[in-house]
Amino acid sequence: MSVRMHAIVQSAFGGPEVLTYQETDVPEPGPGEVLLRVAGAGVNPGDTVLRSGRVPGVVTLPWTPGNDVAGVVERVGQGVTRFEPGDEVYGMLPVSRRGAYAEYTAAPADALAPRPKNLDLVHAGAVPLVAFTAWQALAVLAGVRPGDRVLIHAAAGGVGHVAVQLAKEFGAHVIGTARAANHQFLRGIGADELIDYTATDFRTAVAPVDTVLDLVGGSYGPRSLDVLRPGGLLIGASIDPGTDEAQATARGLRYVWVTAEPSGEVLERVTERIEAGRLRVTVHRTYPLAEAAAAHRAIEEKRTTGKIVLVP
Repeated sequence: MSVRMHAIVQSAFGGPEVLTYQETDVPEPGPGEVLLRVAGAGVNPGDTVLRSGRVPGVVTLPWTPGNDVAGVVERVGQGVTRFEPGDEVYGMLPVSRRGAYAEYTAAPADALAPRPKNLDLVHAGAVPLVAFTAWQALAVLAGVRPGDRVLIHAAAGGVGHVAVQLAKEFGAHVIGTARAANHQFLRGIGADELIDYTATDFRTAVAPVDTVLDLVGGSYGPRSLDVLRPGGLLIGASIDPGTDEAQATARGLRYVWVTAEPSGEVLERVTERIEAGRLRVTVHRTYPLAEAAAAHRAIEEKRTTGKIVLVP
C-alpha cells in the first residue's frame, strides 16, 4: 500500500482557485535524490505566473508547484552520500511535476545544502530563489562595485530586499522604489535613497544610475532606461519587461534578463552571509499548505514585504 500525504495539485491553468489541496502518494527518491519532509516552501511571483499559464510549455499538468524548499531528509536515493536521514537542508528545486507545495517532495541532492545554523527551517524555505536571483543580477550580470549607483524597483519585495542588502555589501549607493510604509524597513537594511512610487515618478527623483534591477516590468522598463548613465545596465526580471535589448542598444545602453541560477557555490556564500548576520530574508507571513490559493492572491496583490512561506 502506498504511503499517502497532502499536496497542492494543479490540474488546469487559471487563477488561484486551480490550486487544490489533495491526498496523493508520497514520492520515492530516485538515484541522486533525497525524500524531504517539507517544513517550509517559499512562494514566489514566478509561481503565480506558471500557475496562470502565461508561459505555456514550461510545466506539464497535473503538477505540484514550488521551487523553494527547506525540510528534513527522510530517505536517500541510490548514490547519495552527502546527506543522511535527519539532516536539515534547504535549496531550490528544478521545475518539475513534483514541487515543494507538499508534505513530502523528492529533491536532487545536489540542489540542497545544510540550512544556516541561525535560521529555522520555515525561514530557510524563503531564501533560495530570491537569493539566487539577486546574486545573479548584481554579482554576475552587473558586477556591482564600490561607488556604483544601483536602483532597485519593488525594493521591499522578496528579491528586492535581498538585492538591497547585497548591493550595499558590494559598496553601492542603493536607491529603492517602494510604498512609503516600507521605507523604514528598507532604511534598516541599508537603502540610501527611497522613492514612493505611488506619489512620485522615479525619473524626476533620481540622478543617473549605473544599474537598474527592474522587478516590476511593464512601463517600468522603458522608464528605467531614462535614468541610466551612458552604457548603463537595465536588468529585467518580470514576464513583461516592457523593453528589450534592441531598445536599450539604440540608446547606448544595455539590457539583460535575469533568472535564478541554482548553484551550490552561491548557496554556500548565501549561507555564510546569513550565519554572519550580513543577510536576512524577511518572512512577511506564513500560510498553512492548504491555503496556497490565499498565498498566491497575496502575492498578486503586491502588498507583501519580503517573502511568503507555506507550512505543511
